[in-house]
Formats: sequence, structure tokens, C-alpha cells
Amino acid sequence: MGPKGSVDVLGEKIVNNAGRNNHSDPVSEFILLGFPCTWETQILLFAFFSVIYVLTLIGNLSIICAVWWDHHLHTPMYTLLANFSFLEMWYVTSTVPSMLASFLSETKTISFMGCFLQFYFFFSMGTTETFFLSAMAFDRYLAICRPLRYPTVMTVQRCIRMGACCWLCGFSCFLLPVYLISQLPFCGLNTIDHFLCDPGPLMKLSCVPAPATEITCAVFNSVLIFSTFVFITSSYTLVIRAVLRVPSAQGWRKAFSTCGSHLAVVSLFYGSIMVMYVSPTAGNPAGIQKIVTLFYSVMTPLFNPLIYSLRNKEMKEVLRRLFRIMISGQGQPLKH
Repeated sequence: MGPKGSVDVLGEKIVNNAGRNNHSDPVSEFILLGFPCTWETQILLFAFFSVIYVLTLIGNLSIICAVWWDHHLHTPMYTLLANFSFLEMWYVTSTVPSMLASFLSETKTISFMGCFLQFYFFFSMGTTETFFLSAMAFDRYLAICRPLRYPTVMTVQRCIRMGACCWLCGFSCFLLPVYLISQLPFCGLNTIDHFLCDPGPLMKLSCVPAPATEITCAVFNSVLIFSTFVFITSSYTLVIRAVLRVPSAQGWRKAFSTCGSHLAVVSLFYGSIMVMYVSPTAGNPAGIQKIVTLFYSVMTPLFNPLIYSLRNKEMKEVLRRLFRIMISGQGQPLKH
């Protein structure tokens, strides 16, 4: 298949759909435009994102294995981190495999049900990530600002319950937006200028204007994003105030290093999702939407293992010993 053939097939399908009556048969599938370009460029993008995907899985899986095998890492902080890494693996899996398949596809179609399933799982895992970032900020607040109460307040059992609550709430929150958008009438054009089923482009395809649904989703996103963001920044503000009272310069460096890493992830993730989902959808051009979505959905899961864990001396040492055990073929638990 040549580069021109691929573009012509997709273009013909889009033109045929454009000729449909706006009130004809209901839409049964959508076309995800993704990144329209030559066949050679799509192959390069396929190779690039395949490498990114594999590295993301390896990085996050390494953290999970390290926490699982080393009993010294069976602490609330690392339990939350392992959950976070597990979440990141599924978060990137909800979009990248379908995006890779579209690079090699002529039609780039996705079924109506498949589109809304991707919508639900992608945004549910994104919501769960905001809750885990909040839980990790709360954990650091207790550890630094309430060190004497920390062992009794943040037990491993309570940490597990907190993690379960993050998963449950994250996958419950987006049921309403998904339901509202799925009930819109889709009977005309079915071409989404995106690489995933995003609520903004989906609502634009509705046969009738849906200002109430759009405002409801915007308010929902704003409350969710800003409430967790304020909680996280408040926690780290209290942590920084407590650190500034510590007379030891070494204590300052250690605390600021940990909080700096966490705040870097929070800034990257929240900065991009605020651009996308806090403002009404009409304000973001398609190209900007794709770039910003790529950043928080593909690149941040790659960076998070580096920012959160590989700068941690204890985690780096455990990973070194874990890789040595794997290379030597020994399956024993790690020991200090």
C-alpha cells in the first residue's frame, strides 16, 4: 500500500460520509483522523510511539516488581506508588495500541460502542490518577508534618483502603458525562479530528446543539480538577512550610527533592488537562488538542517512573539488585 493510496482511501470515506444527510441513519462507527500524513511519516510515528509504549510499560512494571519483591518497600508511600504505576500502564494502554493500529489502517474506523468504551476507560483512569496524586500528597504531608502520628494514621491496611477508594471513585465519576454524551443524537458526519474519542470533538458531531451537556461536562471537569489540585498544592505548601523550619540543610535537600519531583508530575499533568478540559471545548483548535492530549496521556506516563522513583536512592538500589537477580535467574526475594 503506497502513501497516496492510504490517504485516498481515507479521504474517499470521509467525503462519502460528508455527503450523508444530517438526519439520516444513526451513526454506527466513527472515523478517528489521528495524524493525517504520508504513509512514510505514519510508519515513523508508529515506530516512535511503539518504543515510547514499550519503555513506559517497562519503567512502570519495574517499579511494581521492585515494590512487590522487596519487603522493605512494603510501606504506604511505595504501596501508593506501585498502584500509581499500575494505573499508568493501563492509562497508556487505553489509547496507544488503538493509535498504533490506526497508523497501519486505511479506514481508521472505530465502532460506536468501542468509541464510548475508550472514552469511559481513558477518562476514568485519568480521574483515578488525580485521586492517587492527592493520596500521595496527603501521605507526604503526614510523613513530614505529622511524623509522630504517621505510623498510626497511615498504616498499610489504611493505605490499601485508600487506594481502593481511589480506584472506585475514579471509575464512578465519569459515568455521568459518558452517559450524557452517549445520549446525544449522532446522525450526520462521523469524522473525529483526534486520535481518541474525546468529549469535545464528539459533542461537535451531535445532530443538534447540546449547550447544556457541554456546560455540565465543563463544570464537572472544573470541579474535579480544581478540587484535587487545590488539595495537592495545599498539602505541599504545608510540607514546604514544615521543611523550612528544619535547621538541617541535608533535611532541606531531601524533602525538597521529594516534593519537587511530586510537584513536577502534578504541574505537567494538571497544566495540560486544565488547558484541555476546564475551558469550553470550542476554544481549543484540533491541533492543540492532539498535542496536549499526547503530552498528558503518552509522555507523562513515560516520565513519571523517572521523576517519582528513579531519583529515589532506595528505589534505584532495589532496582539494581532486582535486575541482577533477573539476569542471574534467581527468584528469591530481595534482601538488604
